[in-house]
Amino acid sequence: MKVLKMNVLLAMMLTFILILGACSSDNKSGGDPTSEEAATNGTEKTAGEDSGKERLQLNWFVTSSGDAVLPEGDADFIGQAIEEKFNVDLNIQYMPSGADFDSKISLLLASGDTPDLFTATGVASQKFILDGVTADMSPFVTPEKMPNYFKWISETELERYAVEGKFERAPLIFPREVYRSYYIRQDWLDNLKLQIPANYEEMMKVMHAFTFDDPDQNGKNDTYGLTTVGNGTSLSFDFPQWIENGLIGALMVRDNKYVDVQSDLAVEQVLQGVKDMMKEGTVDPDWFLLKGTENVDKAVGGKAGIIVGGSKSFAYDSEPTSIQNKTLALNPKANWMPFHPFAKTGTWTENLPDQPFMFSRETAEKDPAKIDRMVQILDWMASEEGFLLINYGIEGKHYTRSGNTITVTQSDLDAYSKDVIEQGNFQEVYRFFYSHNPEYEPLGLEVVDERLSDRDREISKTIQSYKLYPSIGTNVAPPVGFNLADFRKKMREYQVQVLFDEPDASNWPKYEEELMTKYGGQQMIDTYTEQIKKAGVIK
Repeated sequence: MKVLKMNVLLAMMLTFILILGACSSDNKSGGDPTSEEAATNGTEKTAGEDSGKERLQLNWFVTSSGDAVLPEGDADFIGQAIEEKFNVDLNIQYMPSGADFDSKISLLLASGDTPDLFTATGVASQKFILDGVTADMSPFVTPEKMPNYFKWISETELERYAVEGKFERAPLIFPREVYRSYYIRQDWLDNLKLQIPANYEEMMKVMHAFTFDDPDQNGKNDTYGLTTVGNGTSLSFDFPQWIENGLIGALMVRDNKYVDVQSDLAVEQVLQGVKDMMKEGTVDPDWFLLKGTENVDKAVGGKAGIIVGGSKSFAYDSEPTSIQNKTLALNPKANWMPFHPFAKTGTWTENLPDQPFMFSRETAEKDPAKIDRMVQILDWMASEEGFLLINYGIEGKHYTRSGNTITVTQSDLDAYSKDVIEQGNFQEVYRFFYSHNPEYEPLGLEVVDERLSDRDREISKTIQSYKLYPSIGTNVAPPVGFNLADFRKKMREYQVQVLFDEPDASNWPKYEEELMTKYGGQQMIDTYTEQIKKAGVIK
């Protein structure tokens, strides 16, 4: 970000101009909008736009996509707009979510170099709150100060998101729709004269054929049915054995009872199913050590015929960086299409608020004006103006507008690719505020994307037809003194031991009992159950 340097004479001239401006303005100049004004207009002038306000230095640490890079100079029109609009110098550190991000933010907080604003996982946020490094948000995150944010997040959701009886974290804007789906190489199916699998058994048969029947017809035994990532630590939720054995999502309520999916007794059948698949050879043998999006690279390279995608445009023709277009660059006959073996019974749980943002307690105590300014910025990001700039670009250049209808054409996309994607895909840094897939419906907008092909529309229709399993209805927090990270680490160690070191999964019930007793799992489940009861989900 740029820092303006002025000599003494220029500073004196600017001061004189500001004084004249203040004398001639009416009593509304630079004032905070009323809650009524803010609630009805997402593009109104806010206090942060007043150039008479002190220029503030803000430090943020947020998640981003792995390919995002903030460009130098004026190419970053989003950061430039924020700096000019709110009279700030914005220093953003950003990293992809994962273990490295968690380690970095933990190190910053432990060293006392706490960013003014930062994001974290739900588990990490609870620790930071207990450590006393986060600020009380009650004076700042309110419907009066953030009316646009509350178009996306309800007060009930915010209340249920609190942990340790403290309001020191707030959820990033999250999607209501779930776009998680399996994708399959339709061209491989066509080569083998097979149909898209409609259930678990058919999926297993297709995976076998993709592994042993030369689906790409290159005469080599070099393909597999499924690829996923284990990050060297865990059993991926991408394996269909989870849902096949009645374990959906990460947390679920079944028969009026809370179920901790990952440590449930039924994980024995999941582990055995995955072991069987590994023994047969139908899953990418590198899956456990793959990290990030390396499984996508494998699939793009033609090494696997089934993969899980979590975004709506994962395989769109109109998305330049989709798996479809990346694969087409290597194979012009490639065709990734969505399917799900559990489409009619439940593919995932309904969404709850996901990751939070937090403010530094030190900043709130020593310089609360920074928190106020950041609240203004975040609410602008949640507004119509901010949302469109961050997610669609510049009106008249990257999209056109008529009333509440936003239209995107191929020429708009070409301009956007040149101005944003080729400049470092930098909008992804600012999209941290919109967890996963940004949705425009809460703002009353309609998007007409003329780039969408009939195939894209078919993909969207298929994904949105999937049945979802109800969520647990509230965010939950483990009991005080219980280290959820340590519990999950031990749980994963047992699972990995079963997967790679034991002849079968028959020892899982023994490990599950140890997790429940020796490592506090039952205490965690009891605490979660009480919280879900309080929310009225369990009777």
